[in-house]
Amino acid sequence: MDKLIIEGGSPLFGEALVSGAKNAALPLMAASILSDEPLKLDNIPKLGDLITMGRLLDYMGGKVTLYPQIDGQLHEQAHLDMSSLKLPEAPHELVKTMRASALVLGPLLARHGRARVSLPGGCAIGVRPIDLHLKALSQMGATFDLSQGDVIARAPVGGLKGAKINFETVTVTGTENVMMAAVLAKGRTIISNAAREPEVTDTAKALISMGAKIKGLETDELIIEGTEYLSGANHTVMPDRVEAATLIIACALAGGRCSIVGAPVGALAAVIDKLIDSGVNISILGQTITIESSQEPLKAVNVTTSPYPGFPTDAQAQFMALMTVARGASIITETIFENRFMHVSELRRLGADIALEGRSAVVNGVLKLSAAPLTASDLRASASLILAALVARGQSVVHRVYHLDRGYDRLDEKLRRLGAKIERVKDR
Repeated sequence: MDKLIIEGGSPLFGEALVSGAKNAALPLMAASILSDEPLKLDNIPKLGDLITMGRLLDYMGGKVTLYPQIDGQLHEQAHLDMSSLKLPEAPHELVKTMRASALVLGPLLARHGRARVSLPGGCAIGVRPIDLHLKALSQMGATFDLSQGDVIARAPVGGLKGAKINFETVTVTGTENVMMAAVLAKGRTIISNAAREPEVTDTAKALISMGAKIKGLETDELIIEGTEYLSGANHTVMPDRVEAATLIIACALAGGRCSIVGAPVGALAAVIDKLIDSGVNISILGQTITIESSQEPLKAVNVTTSPYPGFPTDAQAQFMALMTVARGASIITETIFENRFMHVSELRRLGADIALEGRSAVVNGVLKLSAAPLTASDLRASASLILAALVARGQSVVHRVYHLDRGYDRLDEKLRRLGAKIERVKDR
């Protein structure tokens, strides 16, 4: 197990390249189940969750190559051939650390008519049931049993059937799961109150390149005409908007002048607007976002998380780290996950002034933070602690950074290349 040792106080300079999006790559890997032909994905980040998904697809009988070595160089690609899939199962021992295991349920039902999938794991940031997935798939004719923590699913004789599905609440993985099931179902499926997140759209674009018939991209209503067969395809995974937001906030906190290259600018509008409101100097040229120090102190800004195109829950913890040293009081309200303030107690250890009031955190900015030993509780909390430690006086140690490696492609290396004094060592 690794830990990060961070010496605060160094401004950041230079360029950082944004990696591919974890939250797009995972459903795209699951989509390979839908075809007998190979799916090649480019711009695949090197992450723990993707390695776990690769192992799962391999366990099912697929031929999976992640990060191939070509001419001595590691390529950020995934080559996925599921033509030999024989075991439509996702056992607990393989998927216990990964929420995205549920994403194989829809594709397995659509192509193989049955599945046994362990209830998903992942970060302990709140209850994230797959009830909405199961309810929607049952409307398409699937039946479900629960046995020893596994969902045992069966499609009806003749396969899944198109249906009109209205999600009670917006669910990203639920939308992706049902969309993947619907592309091989018989007839038309209409998904209302669908998630509009860019990662959903990226998955839909890949499916369309495989031969799927999907309309309504980037809207809250997807119309899918089922087809009998999907082909293989080549697809480039979109850049990771959460990683980009994290790097932008790191530069805003630490000061200096940084350029974040290859950023999905349009998908970051809600984050960029709040950063500009707080006084961060931002300029945009194409897909490059440049952040430059200001002589004026940061200003407190209120934030409420909401589904896309609102402020993303996955950037809430990082933005809170920024607000700990902003002038004034900010209110940060979390509407997506009920237990996503676990980073608050650790930020307080650095000297942050934060009070919790239900699903809101009141952050009173302080003049400075002071270093402390810290323990990460989940993926985005890990990032917030690292960002805060960049400006804390003295040496901080962040333990349990395996959470970080599930969702960030070598974030510590990128920060170090920008000038951060950050070192990864074994935690004995």
